[in-house]
Amino acid sequence: MVGVSVGHRVSTDRQLARLLQIGVVLEEVVEVRAARHYETLSPDERDADIEELLAEAREESADHRERLEALVDRLDADPVPLSEVEALVEAHYAQTRPEDFDGILYDQLNGEETAYKFYDDLIEAIESNDATFGLDREELLDTLKEIREEEAEGVEEVAAVMEARE
Repeated sequence: MVGVSVGHRVSTDRQLARLLQIGVVLEEVVEVRAARHYETLSPDERDADIEELLAEAREESADHRERLEALVDRLDADPVPLSEVEALVEAHYAQTRPEDFDGILYDQLNGEETAYKFYDDLIEAIESNDATFGLDREELLDTLKEIREEEAEGVEEVAAVMEARE
């Protein structure tokens, strides 16, 4: 996955809903990749650290996805068609495939870093203006900052496992 800046300020519920939906799809990508990696671990890749890391990534991504979906549901905006959101994610964030990386951990690290950057850019875009949304602004930002922090922790966890395996 290649990171891309959110690119502009967010000033309407529709824009916010679209960006939150992109976050939902990004989380689905990370969740699916972690599940696939877990299922395809070779005997020499199987160890408690990697299995735990992948299980946590799946659970965390599912939690993030549910939290983002709950925010979207509360916005007064027509949802963007899922196919359009998936196409945006594919074009801007999922240009790489798991096999493009040298190992499961590099792919997982890339997914965590991409998600962190997306949330960081989204928070910056929201904070850059005084727009009023159909959600409480502080609750929205608090939720996004919590998710961003969890992504940062995920990056650190993957890096620690990688260092331990060197």
